[in-house]
Amino acid sequence: MASVHVLTRPAVPAATLGEEDAARRAQSVAERAAALFGERRGHALRRMDRMFMRLIFGQWAFAILIAVWFSPYGWSGKEKVLHPHVYVAVLVGGALTALPVALALLRPGWAGTRHVIAATQMLWSALLIHLTGGRIETHFHVFGSLAFLSFYYEWPVLVTATVVVAADHVIRQVLWPESVYGITNPAWWRFLEHAFWVVFENVFLVVACIAGVRDMRSAARQQAEVEVLVESDELKTAALEMVLDEVRR
Repeated sequence: MASVHVLTRPAVPAATLGEEDAARRAQSVAERAAALFGERRGHALRRMDRMFMRLIFGQWAFAILIAVWFSPYGWSGKEKVLHPHVYVAVLVGGALTALPVALALLRPGWAGTRHVIAATQMLWSALLIHLTGGRIETHFHVFGSLAFLSFYYEWPVLVTATVVVAADHVIRQVLWPESVYGITNPAWWRFLEHAFWVVFENVFLVVACIAGVRDMRSAARQQAEVEVLVESDELKTAALEMVLDEVRR
């Protein structure tokens, strides 16, 4: 009598199935977390581009007001006349406004857009300092601008801003020191003093940027874990209902 051999598939250990399921779940969590982070990051960057677009328009209007009301006294100090800085505020301010606003409208969220905005914001500080005759109070616009730029949570943007403002102070100290410091013969190391305080602020802003991105990634991963867990439970529930239906039939 011929013997009959029944071929059976070897059973897969439960531990192996558990490891495969855990690996698939971890991969799903990682992919979903990356997608959520990218979505939130992009939304935050576009929101900041729009905010700076409005800020730049406001600075333009403010610069014109300074040129009309303050520059005649801040620079001449005698009688109020239509100062040439009015034309500087309108024309130079318009030139500074055009490019970042166009990029914020046409390429929101693009890396180049925020670096252009960072450089332009520092140039706006330079223009306002010039319009006020180098008053020390206006220099605080630099520090406020750096704080606003840190809302991008991207420390290279701060590097761009720092390089621009440092270069502006060095060049104007050589060519026209009165427009940046309000005096004609500042000490040669004066720009180093300003650069030191900019770097000092940047240290804290860079730490805040890194922490902000880390918190954003953590929140995205937590949400991804919840979504994957809910999806897994829904699949298990659906499979259980199918089995129960088969048993009833």
